[in-house]
Amino acid sequence: MPADHVNIGAVVYPEGTGEGADDILRLVAERLNQEGLRLAGAIQRNTENPQYCRCDMTLEDLASGRLVGISEDLGPGSTGCRLDARALEEIVGLVCSSLDAGADLLIVNKFGKREAQGAGFRAAIEAALSRNVAILVAVNSGNLQSWNEFAGELDARLPLDAEAIVRWARQPALQDEAPASH
Repeated sequence: MPADHVNIGAVVYPEGTGEGADDILRLVAERLNQEGLRLAGAIQRNTENPQYCRCDMTLEDLASGRLVGISEDLGPGSTGCRLDARALEEIVGLVCSSLDAGADLLIVNKFGKREAQGAGFRAAIEAALSRNVAILVAVNSGNLQSWNEFAGELDARLPLDAEAIVRWARQPALQDEAPASH
């Protein structure tokens, strides 16, 4: 890890309960934004699609509010992975740009298979680490081993509870590490 001091909060959630984690992160982002924290990152919004066994996934860039659909159309009844890797990399680019502009906290909706492989939001996480920006990331329990290999024991494990996560994000130590506003 390149940073001198790391502030990472990991919310580990059971497989199959991702929407609950998405809802919690959305609440946390709204609260922290209202409190004036400069947020970078993305939260996920799912929409039911009757053509598919799974929902359509959209990521919202927290700095700009821009929505990017990250689901590929694989045809009716498809059950395989529908992640559009190019669209994911597009929003990662937006997030990295917002880190360049200054942020107090990076929120990553998921450390998933792409991140475990060195792609996806891993670049944004590494950029935040190099800038000593606090990081909040949701980790599916199925990807916990990959997360542990990446983060080591540098993360604080947070419950899937909006109030607890907001309290963690408000810690003076986290804010002291954040870059100064210009």
